[in-house]
Amino acid sequence: MADMSDFQKQFLAKGVGNQLFTQKEFDDALSEAKAEIMAMAIEASRTAVMMEREYCAKLVDKMADEEEEGELCTAIRNVAEAIRNRIPSQRQQ
Repeated sequence: MADMSDFQKQFLAKGVGNQLFTQKEFDDALSEAKAEIMAMAIEASRTAVMMEREYCAKLVDKMADEEEEGELCTAIRNVAEAIRNRIPSQRQQ
């Protein structure tokens, strides 16, 4: 606080004495902000999981491309599709 003037120190110490909002208004706004943050975090996590799932499926597809056509190749492709459809409602269209 050495960089502050005496006025600034006094203003911060005492404030202006005006209440800007009630405790209930503050609590309500804080709850809303927390809910928005949680919603964003959930969506970001969901997106990250979907991206990782898609990448894993592409790796399996690449493995299938390296195989000769046949039962093993078909089985590998089925694994890739199963990875993508792990939770069908989450699959991006």
